Amino acid sequence: MKFTDIFVQRPVLATVVSLLILILGLRSIHDLSLRQFPKMENTVITITTAYPGASAELMQGFITAPLQKSIAGADGIDYLTAQSMQSVSTITANIKLNYNPDKAMAEIMAKVAEVRNALPKESDQPVIQKDTGDQMALMYLGFNSENMSTQQITDYISRVVQPKLQTVGGVASAEILGGQTYAMRIWLDTNRMAAFNLSTTDVVSALQSQNFQTAAGQIKGKYVLYNINAKTTLTDTNQFKNIVIINRNNTLVRIKDIATVELGAVNYDSSVIFNGKTAVFIGIKGTPTANPLTVISDVKKVLPELASSYPPGFQGKVVYDSTEYIRSSIHEVIRSISEASLIVVLVIFLFLGSLRTVIIPVITIPLSLIGVCTLMYMMDYSLNLLTLLAMVLAIGLVVDDAIVVVENIYRHIEAGLSPYEAAKKGAREIASPIISMTTTLAAVYAPIGFMTGITGALFKEFAFTLAFCVVISGVIALTLSPMMCSKMLSHSVSNLKFVQAIDQFFEKLKNIYQQRLSLVLQHKSVVAAFALIMILSCGLLAATTTTELAPQEDKSILFLSATAPEYANLNYLTQFTSQLNAIYESIPEAQDYFIVNGMGASNNAISGLMLKPWDKRHKSQSKLNGILQEKISHIAGLNIVSFPLPSIPGGSGLPIQFVVTSTADYVTLYNIMDKLKQSAEKSGLFLFVDSDLKFEKPELEITIDRNKAANMGISMQSIGSVLATVMSGGNVNRFSREGESYEVIPQVPDALRMDPEKINNLYVPAGDKHELIPLSTIVKLKMQAKPNALAQFQQLNSATLEGLMMPGKSISQGLAFLTQQAHATFPIGVSYDFAGESRQAEQEGATMLYTFIFALIIIYLVLAAQFESFKDPLIILVSVPLSVAGALLPLNIGFATLNIYTEIGLVTLIGLISKHGILMVQFANQLQKLEGLSITESIIKSATLRLRPILMTTAAMVLGVLPLILANGAGAQSRFDIGLVIATGMLIGTCFTLFVVPTMYMFFAKDHQHG
Repeated sequence: MKFTDIFVQRPVLATVVSLLILILGLRSIHDLSLRQFPKMENTVITITTAYPGASAELMQGFITAPLQKSIAGADGIDYLTAQSMQSVSTITANIKLNYNPDKAMAEIMAKVAEVRNALPKESDQPVIQKDTGDQMALMYLGFNSENMSTQQITDYISRVVQPKLQTVGGVASAEILGGQTYAMRIWLDTNRMAAFNLSTTDVVSALQSQNFQTAAGQIKGKYVLYNINAKTTLTDTNQFKNIVIINRNNTLVRIKDIATVELGAVNYDSSVIFNGKTAVFIGIKGTPTANPLTVISDVKKVLPELASSYPPGFQGKVVYDSTEYIRSSIHEVIRSISEASLIVVLVIFLFLGSLRTVIIPVITIPLSLIGVCTLMYMMDYSLNLLTLLAMVLAIGLVVDDAIVVVENIYRHIEAGLSPYEAAKKGAREIASPIISMTTTLAAVYAPIGFMTGITGALFKEFAFTLAFCVVISGVIALTLSPMMCSKMLSHSVSNLKFVQAIDQFFEKLKNIYQQRLSLVLQHKSVVAAFALIMILSCGLLAATTTTELAPQEDKSILFLSATAPEYANLNYLTQFTSQLNAIYESIPEAQDYFIVNGMGASNNAISGLMLKPWDKRHKSQSKLNGILQEKISHIAGLNIVSFPLPSIPGGSGLPIQFVVTSTADYVTLYNIMDKLKQSAEKSGLFLFVDSDLKFEKPELEITIDRNKAANMGISMQSIGSVLATVMSGGNVNRFSREGESYEVIPQVPDALRMDPEKINNLYVPAGDKHELIPLSTIVKLKMQAKPNALAQFQQLNSATLEGLMMPGKSISQGLAFLTQQAHATFPIGVSYDFAGESRQAEQEGATMLYTFIFALIIIYLVLAAQFESFKDPLIILVSVPLSVAGALLPLNIGFATLNIYTEIGLVTLIGLISKHGILMVQFANQLQKLEGLSITESIIKSATLRLRPILMTTAAMVLGVLPLILANGAGAQSRFDIGLVIATGMLIGTCFTLFVVPTMYMFFAKDHQHG
């Protein structure tokens, strides 16, 4: 190809091309955003509807069911889940990955509005929230004070801190945890009410009529406009105490006569402990499209301004910051780029021996890594963990083409040509292989770039960034490298003692290899049989290697999920979670910890243990998780499990989430789930398993004698109203205090609600005279066990088995076992599905296998077009399964698992190892045509002459990923996995390639002398 002559003849042009690549790349770096992962829109929309006092069955039938049916018609929903609990209905719409979150939100809001009038009038307006669905917030802020009560802290946070944080761009919500919002609590004394012959209806009517929000309007004078402010609302406890309920014989009965009035809290069902002290938390959650690094960075800018106005004794602290791990991970990858660059430079120097010679291929590294940023910017990519990882791998790749160019030109200089002529001739000879290698390696990433699902979303930018780097390196190798060779190489280079020593070493190595290759080619059938065995072993190795979606990363934090029995209240929960304080303090690697009691329900708690940084502890997160799990297993009264955060976005909760669905009732589901749970516990695969369906929620069933009630003139509405008022804790209206509105809640004290029999002592008005009759006259009480919640999945009744795998066992093994059990034991009409991380694992399934096969087909077709042959690509690609077998061997032994990172590494090997075959086959074909050599002579000479660049590129690639293999700290496991696959695959694959490819050439190569 004579076009390379242009750049040798015009050195300024060659220099300008490279300078343009450099300058545009430097400009683009400034505008590229920094993220943890490529931009993904992972959206979860939650519809929460409150109906104070309503039973789970009522919530499901009258609220959850109509809402679900309507919402299911919205576009973009992957799956729907719902939970109907006492007083609360929660529907969760998990949106398809990268579906427009704003469009999904708009459609769901419209669907909710369609059925709003069909919901009970007493229920609250459905609250619709959009976020990423991550179980944990991006950041937790903790607040406490020596001088303020929990209610006062909560009030200050809700007035000052929360509004400021919610205005920060990218913040979806700033949720208060463990807070107690002010409320006017009217604690009713039912006995005194009976003494005054007052019903709850009388009390509610008085509260509603005497605390009334008036919009009085304006007075318009001839020239002046007056606003009217009618003081019809109440603002403090004294005013509420003096509300007149009834005037009986000129005697005023007031609220204070039949109730205790206090400024209390809406509920007392949650609390937060931070490092052993009571606190109030704010959890910062990001929007689906937000960049966590940007969001938390902007939040931190606001904190000093907030801190400057804190009241005396008020303290705030960042309890947990997820971006610390992200920033540390990015820092580690950037450091790996520097280390890999130095290693590759050293490798090239040891192979070439001359600094002047080394500069030529080495200049490709910064030009390719910086130049690729221009294409990344044009594609709207970001600098993230995966694109930076692509750059680490690219360091060993981008020097390959330049190494081949330098080696070939240097060979002609040694043969006696001038540097100028050698550059022209050498570049012409090598241009075609360079184009073939570049095209092949770029083509291998095309299937990855077009993958769907979480793997496609994560690795699209990785694949195209690596492909762009290779293309740029090919351009540099054909433009700048020949020109630099003509200017920097000379005959004197070979006179250097170190260069001579290296040349002599490789000359001896070349002779030894030539002898061994000639001997091997005399036993072609043996080599072919060995290659066939290696190819067949790939399937066996892959089938027996542990698989998982992604390796577990050390994020320096462990989370605990604790569940008390369904009948437990906050006091019970706190009694047992308080034991965690001593456990955390007994772990030397612990830095901070928090406990959130009453998370989602009064019997649930979550806790987080922040570990010391990686460089300040000797035990890994995984090992500490085992130690912590052993310690917490001794806490009686709680079902508790410790687990790390998911390594990739999109998963929440425990890794195993196996959903059993059916139209059958919950008793049937419970029995099926109980058998499945027992099987899982006996399997030895699971460290922890639990079902979200339990029949241990105590429920007091009130049976009403309707005939007797009718005879007494007591309506069902009156009975329901009495029970709802004194037991549900629902608000009747709101009052104003210092510019904020708060709920007014009439209710009997907790002491009365603790004893179910006290319901008999409630009074209900009867007849026209509203004579008060005790409920015991017309009702019967019965205690029974009910499900803790009525869960549904895709509108079917459901129960979910949640679990954690034993160390050394993968999610795939767990799901395979559960699926097998389902097929063997589930009756007709009962099915299963997956949620959370398990759903991700199942959806990915064999996607990477199809991608691997697709990549092979693409490369085969590309090579066939380049070689104008359907046989030559087979000769080249025979080395791929040999390399894959070498890469799978350490995975099979247990050094790593077969996951999305190692699978990407295997696909990368296709292109890497194919380059060796391209060099040998293409040059062998040229030798047949130009020198008239036979097939045997040409392949032996080609393989011998190409030995040095093949070994050099292999060493550069293998040693270039050494920083990944030796990685520690944040994100080390994923870097280790992909580095291990590349290193072992290249090392073992190259050893095989040097002998197997020539052998296959002997079998299948075309005779180019006569063809």
